[in-house]
Amino acid sequence: MKKVLSLAVISLLVLVLAACGTNGESGSGSKIEEGKLIIGASNVPHAEILEEVKPLLKEKGIDLEIKTFTDYIIPNQALRDGDIDANYFQHEPYLNSQIAENDYKFVSVGGVHIEPIGVYSQKYNNLEELPDGAEILMSNSVADHGRILSLLQEKGLITLKDGVETTTATVEDIEDNPKNLTFNTQFEAAFLPQAYLNGDGDALLINGNYALGAEIDPAEEAIALESGENNPYANLLVVREEDKDNEQIKTLLEVLQSDEIKAFIEEKYRGTVLPASGN
Repeated sequence: MKKVLSLAVISLLVLVLAACGTNGESGSGSKIEEGKLIIGASNVPHAEILEEVKPLLKEKGIDLEIKTFTDYIIPNQALRDGDIDANYFQHEPYLNSQIAENDYKFVSVGGVHIEPIGVYSQKYNNLEELPDGAEILMSNSVADHGRILSLLQEKGLITLKDGVETTTATVEDIEDNPKNLTFNTQFEAAFLPQAYLNGDGDALLINGNYALGAEIDPAEEAIALESGENNPYANLLVVREEDKDNEQIKTLLEVLQSDEIKAFIEEKYRGTVLPASGN
């Protein structure tokens, strides 16, 4: 009798442990709470877009909680620690660099929008006016350097060495620099809008979300803007590997990539934020 009882207890424990390992979605291993998602995002435009998503997701039986972050480090730490279910703030080159540096077990489930990076200046009205030896202020995030240098190459200010992968290029990869531009890479990306407003440097490269967050209108104030065409810097919805097949995450991505949200992005941001084509 005791043996039979023990076997019953063991079987019950196995069932309980198995149930704890899922959220009711067969075989997913996801620990996301049923009927709720907690998403970490930058304030602008990510959190604004998610606010627009909230009622659409509610119609599908999912409550959306948005946690906002003002830097690029904590959102990935929060995702790793399970404080949020996904984050929405980073592009693929940055995500890949963070995975390599921190051994994060993350994946992107899809792209949502592109924020064209811009060149700003309080001293000059266009790139042609930049003088010899002009000081260019840019983010200290190496993941942004290739993007910035690609833009400067596209605008004819520099030429990168042959064979250099543009998404990973650094200042050392510049082959030709006819204006002898100098590059100051000491700034946190979040501080560049204030540096621009202070009149620092001859020109500054500012990420779109930080420009918008500081009420700087890229369409009006940038002296050059990155093209959205064939742009590899779509901002992604990122999850832990075990959550990539979670049905609620799939639903969130479908809504973020829906025609309704694309129309919202186009109408609200008028070219300073662009809908991504998808994955």
